[in-house]
Amino acid sequence: MSDTTMSQMPANAHVPVIGFVAFSGTGKTTLLTHMIPHLREQGVRLAAVKHSHHSFDIDTPGKDSYELRKAGADQMLVASQRRWALMVENADTDEEPCLNKLVGHLDQTVIDLILVEGFKHEAFPKIELHRPELGHGLLYPDDANIIAFASTETRAMNPSARPVPFLDLNRPQEIADFLITRFALITDSTDTKG
Repeated sequence: MSDTTMSQMPANAHVPVIGFVAFSGTGKTTLLTHMIPHLREQGVRLAAVKHSHHSFDIDTPGKDSYELRKAGADQMLVASQRRWALMVENADTDEEPCLNKLVGHLDQTVIDLILVEGFKHEAFPKIELHRPELGHGLLYPDDANIIAFASTETRAMNPSARPVPFLDLNRPQEIADFLITRFALITDSTDTKG
């Protein structure tokens, strides 16, 4: 990965971070769920960060972890033999979460790439997803952090704008291969990360 690309990463990132940004309904989650298996088949170890505009719970009302957190625990860690999850209550704030701070919570010693859904207003490498039929505007070319543009139609790109690679939004494997090449995630076809 080039020094320029690393300088665009959040300060707490020790592995490449790539965002997928688009207006709601464009298919960010669908794309990622189709890309992740291809990346995994190539030996790429992943983490994902998703931005939510809503208050949410991952535990269920009535469950012990939920009741302990609601009773006032600022941090609630739930663990089993298969997984663990840490819920942390943010102070009462109207501020959006900071991607750099969230990335710092990940164990980056066991991953090669961090996929981010959302955080479109933060400065880090991103791929903009666009479906012209939805009638939404574009972030590209105004956002200098967009490193590629994925759409269902090539004509959605402004030909006089800053050139970035065009990717077919309906071909998740093509987008995954772009990431593998762009961030040098696999050095050759026989080298996979286990």
